[in-house]
Amino acid sequence: MTLMTGDHPRATAMPLRLTAWLGFVLVLTALGYASRFTGSEPPKDIAYHWSASILAVLQYGIMLGILLLIARGLPVRETFALRRPASWARALGFSVAGLLAIWLVGAALEPFLDANGEQGLVPDEWDSSRAAPFAAFFVTVAVVAPVVEELTYRGLGYSLLAPYGPWIAVAVTGILFGLSHGLLVALPILAFFGLVVGWLRMKTNSVYPSMILHSVFNSVALIVSVAFLD
Repeated sequence: MTLMTGDHPRATAMPLRLTAWLGFVLVLTALGYASRFTGSEPPKDIAYHWSASILAVLQYGIMLGILLLIARGLPVRETFALRRPASWARALGFSVAGLLAIWLVGAALEPFLDANGEQGLVPDEWDSSRAAPFAAFFVTVAVVAPVVEELTYRGLGYSLLAPYGPWIAVAVTGILFGLSHGLLVALPILAFFGLVVGWLRMKTNSVYPSMILHSVFNSVALIVSVAFLD
């Protein structure tokens, strides 16, 4: 099936690869919700454990390996949108607008959702004696996670869905991104986040602005949360 899209003029649907990708992200979603419903929540001081960062990096490494396996035989740079935007200035403008929209919607929904702390990544108090493992955790959350997650959804996922229409790619990857976190209360905010970065991917024809926005969002969220700890 060949359709005209703004991202790939003669993009061809690849149902087998798309099925594999959908199966992969649905497994991630199932694992996330399974851990939540079985009550296996992370410890409150997970950010101070070296093991948390090490395990997360290993997990993201496995995810990246699976993505590359699904995309085997395809041009990597095109498939994962690893290309510069046509205009970095324009991409920056879209990124700032997207980030502001996410913060505004998050602030508007927060009183109704009370989603703070559901993910359990922020410690209850600051412990300067464990700053080193926290720094490793910060790099994992602010760099490793955004890169691999954007390659998963706005990279490979978007490219496989683009032949069916760019807005379908934005919507499906955005909703699946939100679901993959295994959260309930914060799901609307996460889904909106996924839609915004998907829109950014569509507007810039590159995954790099999405990675940058994702990284900035995670960094600011973690820094602000820790700044208000006693």
